[in-house]
Amino acid sequence: MRILVDADACPGRYIIEKAARKNNLELIFYCDINHFINSDYGEVKYVDQWFQSVDIVLANECRKNDLIVTQDYGVAAMVLGKGAYAISPRGYIYNNENIDRLLFERHISSKIRRSGGKTSTFKKRTVEDDKRLYDNLIKLIHKIKC
Repeated sequence: MRILVDADACPGRYIIEKAARKNNLELIFYCDINHFINSDYGEVKYVDQWFQSVDIVLANECRKNDLIVTQDYGVAAMVLGKGAYAISPRGYIYNNENIDRLLFERHISSKIRRSGGKTSTFKKRTVEDDKRLYDNLIKLIHKIKC
């Protein structure tokens, strides 16, 4: 089991590192060459910059029982299909019961934006988001290990 992170826009990296270090897990951050990330614990892998390059590499690299941190529902759907686990940087766990609804909501929001409408924006990250991320990472790690 490894933790793989879609790190192009991933707040809470220090929380992910803390959970990985505590459980002695391999941690890999993926980002494109336009980002600079350093990590005290995990490995950083850079990929070329092209449309959804990190998403494609991450989906291809993941294996069964890996834990993927991504805010992209499409990536989450792909890794769930490979038997991996997925969680958002805000700590929401993606699973086979909620991913179809999330993808459908993304599709509807995209249609609204394309037709000139507005959709809600992301809220600022909170302390509760950090706590949820850490707690749910630990919960998934223990679930996968058992």
